[in-house]
Amino acid sequence: MGSQPHMQPDSTPSAIPVSDWDRVAANAEFKELMAAKARFIVPATIFFVIYYFALPLLVGYAPELMKRPVIGPVNIAYLFALSQFVVAWAIAFLYLRAAGRFDRMAQSVLAHLTAQNKAESEGK
Repeated sequence: MGSQPHMQPDSTPSAIPVSDWDRVAANAEFKELMAAKARFIVPATIFFVIYYFALPLLVGYAPELMKRPVIGPVNIAYLFALSQFVVAWAIAFLYLRAAGRFDRMAQSVLAHLTAQNKAESEGK
């Protein structure tokens, strides 16, 4: 009851076996995959959130600009609102392209880890 997680009562920290997840997390290719995903996802999310909240902020702080008609009764605010759909689809399209690269990187990580596990099991 008083033992630490992942440890038997009489075991030492050095006796704890490395889990598959620890091995994956320590893998350089996996780290590169996570970094590549973060390089896409973080800026895309920040951009979209700023773009999304720009509409209500502009309507609140620059109402005269947003009321300006562009085509008949369609004003800048309507066009900005409609552009958010275009931006969301564009980001989704860009992510789909990037996801193909992420998938290839993930397959490489899996292939190397599988080969490493196979080599270790044959060596025992």
